[in-house]
Amino acid sequence: MLLGSGTPAFGERLDDSASPRARVQAPEVLSEHGRPLSDDADARFAFIRFGRVEYKLVTARHVGRRARIYLVVPAHIPGLRSPSALRVDWRGNGLFSDGSAAAGERRLVWNGTVRSAWMTESLDLGARVDLRELSLPPGGTLGFESFFEIEVLP
Repeated sequence: MLLGSGTPAFGERLDDSASPRARVQAPEVLSEHGRPLSDDADARFAFIRFGRVEYKLVTARHVGRRARIYLVVPAHIPGLRSPSALRVDWRGNGLFSDGSAAAGERRLVWNGTVRSAWMTESLDLGARVDLRELSLPPGGTLGFESFFEIEVLP
């Protein structure tokens, strides 16, 4: 699973269609003061906890090969005016490394030899949003679908 210059894609996008919840939506959002955003008229930043998101990646074509897997935060997120206005952070739960990225960036989360046809990992996702760079329609919510790319090594 969040515009601008972004990092070019160099890998092949992995199929994650078997993932239970690839697109994440913001649940309750807190301000930098720790209050619900709806109750904080002076808020400049929103802090969002999406919770644990499970990803199931198809890696069958790459079994036995050395590879790197990257998490990619999409460059275009409806309502976001600047890529630097959003910082997504995640914590891996054993397989993938922890990390952080802005909209349009990709970050290495795994490096090694692909051992099976599927890679399954749950990430605890969160985000920080600069509200001065967010323009959502009335009733709109911030949401994005991050994805994964694989680079097969020689």
